[in-house]
Amino acid sequence: MGEVTQNTLYLTTPGTFVGRDHRTLLVEVPVYPDDLPRAERTRDRAESWRKVSLPIHNLESLAAFGPVTITGPALDLCWEHGVAVHYLSEGGYLQARLTGVADTSVTLRRAQFRAADVPSRCAAIARCIIAGKIQNSRNSLLRAARETEADSERHQLTTVTDSLARQLEELGRWTADDLERPGALDALRGAEGMAAKRYFEVFTFLLKQQRDTFAFTGRSRRPPRDRINCLLSFLYALVRHDCLAALTTAGLDPFVGYLHAERPNRPALALDLMEEFRPWVADRLAVTLINRQQIGADDFRIREGGAVELTDAGRKRVLKAYQERKQDTLQHPLLDQNLRLAQLPFVQARLLARHLRGDVPDYLPLLPK
Repeated sequence: MGEVTQNTLYLTTPGTFVGRDHRTLLVEVPVYPDDLPRAERTRDRAESWRKVSLPIHNLESLAAFGPVTITGPALDLCWEHGVAVHYLSEGGYLQARLTGVADTSVTLRRAQFRAADVPSRCAAIARCIIAGKIQNSRNSLLRAARETEADSERHQLTTVTDSLARQLEELGRWTADDLERPGALDALRGAEGMAAKRYFEVFTFLLKQQRDTFAFTGRSRRPPRDRINCLLSFLYALVRHDCLAALTTAGLDPFVGYLHAERPNRPALALDLMEEFRPWVADRLAVTLINRQQIGADDFRIREGGAVELTDAGRKRVLKAYQERKQDTLQHPLLDQNLRLAQLPFVQARLLARHLRGDVPDYLPLLPK
């Protein structure tokens, strides 16, 4: 179905059709029999249709998952009003991104590209991004250690938080000369990979309920091989989409990044920006959904070959929880303003733009208290 919250329209039902009527998007969502397999859900198998009219001024972006049709006139309307359209696979992987002609300063993008061509500038920005991710990951584990009643789990959590603290200290000792060294960026990427490995070693201790159902032994992607990895990958796709929209709005090219290497069809800068949001937005929401038993085994299916995917009902449940989470507010530690979580990727994108313009010496990642 289509859901509009926080100015994002998510289209997740196969066969959904989006047309245009003046300055309004007309969305037709097919209703299928409950027992009809997802692979067989095509427009000719629909029992009925739900129709929704959405004024374009209510939208900032549109995300289409799987086989969704958006007409040319509807795309024109989106481009005329600066609404980015993202096509994603049913699992949430970005396949295409369509925008109108960017109404932004070319000066900023030139600064972004110049910085990406200087290894030491890439390393400096990557170091800040990595430090933010590690600190936010550590905060989540510290919280879990305080709340657990099992001494053995507390010990393992504390061991990892101490290890992450040492990595942060090492990052803090990097000098300008260190950033100029050949291979500095690769060393930073290695540090980030090691921190992620340690974090996920104890990730299962964040789960207080349904540990057997959501058994976690490590990250698996493309495709995810268990329920927890499926849930995490889908939430990461939603965060990535929001970062894409934020960077585009700020006038930055989301495909030219600093920490993540550039590859065809890879939004490297969006992947950079989302790193600081992974632990306390996506991971924490996944843990909350599991611990509150708002999502369970019935919300997933195993495909031939062992890949795990969300059911339609599970996907809608996760989307609803994610949108509700984005309505929560947070005091931004740098700006000292109370902001909705939905605004924070846009704020961080603008802070990155200010750094690239030379207005501030470093990019400062978001570290919620």
